[in-house]
Amino acid sequence: MWYVPLALVLFAASLLPSFQSHGTQVGGVPHRPYDALAVAAIALECLPLAVRRRWPVVCLALVSAGFAVDQLRGYHSLAGTALPIALVSVASLTERYRRATALAFTGAFLLFAVVLHRIGSGEPVGEMLLLYLALGLAWGLGTGLRAARAAEEERRHRVAEETRAAERARIARELHDVVTHHVTAMVVQAEAARYLTAAPDRLDQTLTAVTDTGRRAITDLRHLLDLLQPDHGREARTPPVGRFLTLVEQTRRAGQPVEFTEEGTPAESTGSADLVAYRVVQEALTNALKYAHGSRTSVRVRHGEREISVEVGTDGAGERTASPGGSGRGLAGLRERVDVLGGDFSAGRGTGGGFLVQARIPAGNPS
Repeated sequence: MWYVPLALVLFAASLLPSFQSHGTQVGGVPHRPYDALAVAAIALECLPLAVRRRWPVVCLALVSAGFAVDQLRGYHSLAGTALPIALVSVASLTERYRRATALAFTGAFLLFAVVLHRIGSGEPVGEMLLLYLALGLAWGLGTGLRAARAAEEERRHRVAEETRAAERARIARELHDVVTHHVTAMVVQAEAARYLTAAPDRLDQTLTAVTDTGRRAITDLRHLLDLLQPDHGREARTPPVGRFLTLVEQTRRAGQPVEFTEEGTPAESTGSADLVAYRVVQEALTNALKYAHGSRTSVRVRHGEREISVEVGTDGAGERTASPGGSGRGLAGLRERVDVLGGDFSAGRGTGGGFLVQARIPAGNPS
């Protein structure tokens, strides 16, 4: 805390013989040698600076009293420098009664000016006015510091809110992608199981697929819950090699005919591109199950040196499943993910009917 050493240094410097009677001088009061009252006045001006942050108004009151004694007695010490410092402290640190403090100080200054004019040599009024303007400048400086501090605090609060909102949105997207895909597949598989009671083997396969899908959903949800732990890193999990095919097989078991093609070799460092490409395929297949169940679906993933291209298309409208209707959040979330990495995303009706999702995702971006 630099203000404690400042108070002590200013007090000691004011008592040095070389600095005596070399401070602020207004009112024309003749110089007077230092005595015990001078030491007390200097202490009253300097030492309260040590509590300027905790009790700024008290500090200003004590420093002002010391300054008045200093000038009225004609000591004119270097300790007068403490008055503008105290004013800056009050203006920058006081939250309540700032206007009342300013009015009280102005009234005290007027009284000080009248007394000084009577006991002094009749210096012009303009000298006192100039001193008041200089002290007002110190008050204005403190007000500016307070405003700058408040603006910085507001900026930090806004950044923190935006960061929390972005994190909530990120987790919401992950939950949507994971839960919607797995639950949709389970709904479709469970619906199909209702019609397989006469075929025990196929019924067993379908129920096994439902069980496997549920287990994968639990695994992914556990990962998302791990992300909420304070000591967990913020890095997104990159799907291991072969997860595209796992998605396709899961969708096939739900009764969706899917043609899958994967070209090229994944780059050594793809950053978040792999995860985003995985989410694009996952959301597109989920929508195919929900809105075009039974229609032929094609998935093509192409790994390039600097980007990953994804294309998922369905033929025709197919059969609408019993799954809940979509909110549009999935495609919007995919667009945001791809845009963040500087890629291109499109989703809409294909040239021959059906629905087509395309994405170009630059690789090598940091996670």
